[in-house]
Amino acid sequence: NFVNFIITPSSVLTPFSHLFDIFSLFSFLPFTVFICSFMVAAPIFGYLGDRFNRKVILSCGIFFWSIVTLSSSFISREYYWLFVLSRGLVGIGESSYSSISPTIIGDLFTNNSRTMMLSVFYLAIPLGSGLGYILGSSAKVAAGDWHWALRVSPVLGLTAGSLILLFVPEPKRGSADQMGGRIKTRTSWFCDMKALAKNRSYMFSSLASAAVSFATGAFGIWIPSYLTRAQEVQKIEVCPKSEICSSTDSLIFGAITCVTGLLGVLIGAATTRLCRQKTKRADPLVCAVSMLGSAIFICLIFVVAKKSIIGAYVCIFIGETLLFLNWAITADILMFVVIPTRRATAVAFQSFTSHLLGDAGSPYLIGLISDGLQQSYATSTLWKFLSLGYALMLCPFIIVLGGMFFLATALFFLDDREKWNTTGQTARLRP
Repeated sequence: NFVNFIITPSSVLTPFSHLFDIFSLFSFLPFTVFICSFMVAAPIFGYLGDRFNRKVILSCGIFFWSIVTLSSSFISREYYWLFVLSRGLVGIGESSYSSISPTIIGDLFTNNSRTMMLSVFYLAIPLGSGLGYILGSSAKVAAGDWHWALRVSPVLGLTAGSLILLFVPEPKRGSADQMGGRIKTRTSWFCDMKALAKNRSYMFSSLASAAVSFATGAFGIWIPSYLTRAQEVQKIEVCPKSEICSSTDSLIFGAITCVTGLLGVLIGAATTRLCRQKTKRADPLVCAVSMLGSAIFICLIFVVAKKSIIGAYVCIFIGETLLFLNWAITADILMFVVIPTRRATAVAFQSFTSHLLGDAGSPYLIGLISDGLQQSYATSTLWKFLSLGYALMLCPFIIVLGGMFFLATALFFLDDREKWNTTGQTARLRP
């Protein structure tokens, strides 16, 4: 997970755009193709992960996207379509391990230990993203060629895949929950999907996860531009080359995201562990409170940004920390309410839902709203700033909706957890 997130085209986006001679709109096309291929492939690997050797599938997926990423670094400017295709292939490879890895962790640990280990797994996202900016920029400067930014992480990926294949055990499904010998039935894919659709905690937590994805996807693309426009309105810094200013704001925002991701995951794990001593509904309740608190501070970004950039960064820091609090907890909720033989399918479709309703469309939607509002006063610097802020105000409302979904999850959490235990206790080996 750590090595995967080191591969960040954002750190080489400007030279990438110049090399292929494309507009900024099309510079995001590889990301869109990646997300779409990831979504399509995830359910397939979820099905395979519930029925076959998981570490073999996982390792093969890592080998595949590492080799494709390395190969894509040699594509010349005449073959932009081939580079876009390579990002789609990388999405297929990455969907294999992202659907399966949490289920292996779920079968190796349980209760508070599982929460802690899932937290370590999800800590890799902000750490990898931050290191991706550093390694990508360093490799680009040291070698004098941005292509080298895509040649560092594949070597690490091949190493990680080999270590997983050689040393990671393949636990029996349900072994950590002391049901490895009892849960051996294999139900059809349609039966699994029907059971997941009836699992209210799973459905509501998946919708809440999509709300988080919607906000983070929109923020990652548009907040740096919003802060640049805020500086222009305040006349702090008027850049003749907006790419330079945007790049600086992107690096600051990226650094904040790395730190808040680390803090959010750690605080979330610790808070949940403490709250479980008070209530059995601690997991969804912690997520709900953090989401609702995050919405408040994200709203404040658009209030203070016009007057104070530092104040906006403070609000971003607190808002993102609270938003990232639920990363590992959401995965843990899934482990509590879904039986082991359906977990890979459940993780895959939760990822599918999160991307489909979240970051696959949110950047485009925010841009569409902002452009629509800008048309009246296209030449006004103030209105360009305000129109993007008004568009981004959609995010805190979506976050509040996500908090409501987590509260709904809390209502049904104990019942669905009990159904999980009942299903595990009554499962029998097929004749």
